[in-house]
Amino acid sequence: MLHVAIEAAREAGKYLKYNVGKVRSVETKKGEERNLVSEIDKTSEQKIIGIIKRHYPHHAILAEESGGSEASAEYKWVIDPLDGTTNFLHGLPLYCVTIAIERKGEIIAGVVYDPNLDELFTAEKGSGAYVNGKRMHVSTRTRLLDSLLVTGFPYDIAANPGNVVGHFANFLMEGQGIRRLGSAALDLSYIAAGRLDGYWEVNLNPWDMAAGVLFVLESGGRVTDFTGAPTTIYHKQVLASNSLIHTAMIDVLKRGAV
Repeated sequence: MLHVAIEAAREAGKYLKYNVGKVRSVETKKGEERNLVSEIDKTSEQKIIGIIKRHYPHHAILAEESGGSEASAEYKWVIDPLDGTTNFLHGLPLYCVTIAIERKGEIIAGVVYDPNLDELFTAEKGSGAYVNGKRMHVSTRTRLLDSLLVTGFPYDIAANPGNVVGHFANFLMEGQGIRRLGSAALDLSYIAAGRLDGYWEVNLNPWDMAAGVLFVLESGGRVTDFTGAPTTIYHKQVLASNSLIHTAMIDVLKRGAV
């Protein structure tokens, strides 16, 4: 199944890169003025689903643009055909394709493909995580002051859900720096690769983080909710880190809790 996911991610990524600057129509999703979708997102998703269904016609699909199907199936493919749509539409080369495979509610494999850097992140549960075939490990930084953090903002940022503005301000004072890449899948992939040290975000969807969460865990990191409790991809908030700064990040989040 991982090989099929890789095939689908590469095919969709090639399509995305070819179509930068060629978007004909852009819509906003219902009730979310900042949440954009184009015909490129939709076609990319169709390509991915077509490849999966040729190999596994009875598996369920949970995809950003087309929703879910066959809810009772043992296997479910969780898909974001273009994570970083706003970046893509502006010609900013920070976007990717992300696909995860879930078996009975547990993520067992995942792929993130960045067509601009030709970086392929992969993992299978219990077998480690890799980027272009090289084993990934989280960073070894132990202090927030030495840590490069990353976050994202929800589309309803004006409502400040979960005090996201306050959390951002608090981490600005505690960390070495904060980045906002615009792709949750890449954020988590970079935590797993040791390029970034800690990540937090609210109002995520399962397809935003399914593969990336597996990468972090398989690379020695930790993933919880903001209180440190166990979480799943169906929870709307995520805290991921190299594990060494995790408690310190929880303390900062507790200060800004509402």
